[in-house]
Amino acid sequence: MPHVELKCSSDLSVETVKLFEDIEKLINQIDPSSGVCKSRAYPCLDFLHTHLLVSLKMLPKPHRDEAFTRNLTTQLIQLIKEYVNQPCYFSFELIYADAFYVTQEWN
Repeated sequence: MPHVELKCSSDLSVETVKLFEDIEKLINQIDPSSGVCKSRAYPCLDFLHTHLLVSLKMLPKPHRDEAFTRNLTTQLIQLIKEYVNQPCYFSFELIYADAFYVTQEWN
């Protein structure tokens, strides 16, 4: 179950819900075992310089090697750029969780 967080300056206009849907779709096209992607956006009112930081956290798995990571990162950056229609600073990080990270659905 991946998690994606988008942190941005409040002057940046991004259609976050649609972006999150497309991120989840892309992740599952590349890795069908990923499942749902929990997504959150945090616009910041106080900032210096217009910016966007996207962080993706996933569980480590044997098939998520360097080639997988480079491919997913490249495709996600391309996708995200389609949603940004104004100048800004951009950062992206893909983080693999450590052995003590637990994610599950509670009913």
